[in-house]
Amino acid sequence: MVAPPAGPGPAPFTAELQCVVLDCPDPHRLAGFYAQLLGGEVDRPDRRWALGEGWATLHTPSGPVLAFQRVAEYEPPRWPEPSRPQQFHLDFGVPDLDLAREQVLARGATVLDDSDGRGWHIYADPAGHPFCLVRH
Repeated sequence: MVAPPAGPGPAPFTAELQCVVLDCPDPHRLAGFYAQLLGGEVDRPDRRWALGEGWATLHTPSGPVLAFQRVAEYEPPRWPEPSRPQQFHLDFGVPDLDLAREQVLARGATVLDDSDGRGWHIYADPAGHPFCLVRH
């Protein structure tokens, strides 16, 4: 843990991560994709936000919440092009890269880079967000 800088200024505070939000053209479709990949519950009622046509959530079994918001003029990142960078990506640990590859492709992912020998492969979800499957 990094200590806050010393000296005058506002008192430090601790923020709590509420969710990770991904922009996309179809929030419910993308929530369904990640539910098939991670398990969990799509659109579980939660006092922190309202559900609707332009917003979907996934409460995962391991705790983190992924949220998906509709963006009318959404343009997916194009990995590894710097003109449309990935902005962020998610890493998912899996015991078997080959089996995981079959499973994510069957659910609508596309391959960006599945070169052997590194211990990870790169895919895009149905809205074009890059994610990695990492052997653990």
